[in-house]
Amino acid sequence: MPAGPWPVEPPRTSWRLPHVGRLPPEADGQDVVALGADLDAGTVLAAYRRGLFPMHVQLEPGGAHALGWWSPDPRGVLPLTSLVVSRSLRRSMRRYSVSVDREFDAVVAGCADAARHGGWITPEIQDAYRELHRLGWAHSIEVHDDGGVLVGGLYGVCTGGLFAGESMFHRASDASKVALVRLVELLAEDGNERLLDVQWVTPHLARMGAVEVSRAEYATRLRAALRLPAPDGLAAGG
Repeated sequence: MPAGPWPVEPPRTSWRLPHVGRLPPEADGQDVVALGADLDAGTVLAAYRRGLFPMHVQLEPGGAHALGWWSPDPRGVLPLTSLVVSRSLRRSMRRYSVSVDREFDAVVAGCADAARHGGWITPEIQDAYRELHRLGWAHSIEVHDDGGVLVGGLYGVCTGGLFAGESMFHRASDASKVALVRLVELLAEDGNERLLDVQWVTPHLARMGAVEVSRAEYATRLRAALRLPAPDGLAAGG
């Protein structure tokens, strides 16, 4: 768990990152809106506040990679009041225990498992989010079975009323879904309509209530969310 007092604002980035609400017309239809910069804490945090997130881009087949700044259009969000919890998921919730910010590194490692499809979470990405966690901006939800074994979880970045989900994993049935339900509970516990960004809507997330919004709509929701306080359950490390 990160050490207090926190969260700690990192040094400001020296890079001029684009803002999701002020992208030029030529960015329409493009998910990657900028290349380069770095993964310093100040840069990554500034990117989230501008509606962007980092992920490496392969410049050509079999070629070099570059750091990309992504703004999918449409963007996946999960409205907190639209969460769908099935009867079977409710049963699964009773089988597991859930914690917050207890095993951040283990959750990131689970999400970065090379055996999983995609493999986009590089060591450089892992280091960047560990630093954000140390400063109090990145958080994890951990799910354990009745033997205390970590079987699923998720992590992401919280700034103001925005929680930008980065990745989730499971090693047992419904474990990542249980983590997502707990996250929604934390974000909604004081009645504020915070923004839960899930990047893209997968079939898995759609069944739980995630929807797609336009880039312009996301920019509007982002501005409103950043004016809200972080939820107490994350602002104090759970």
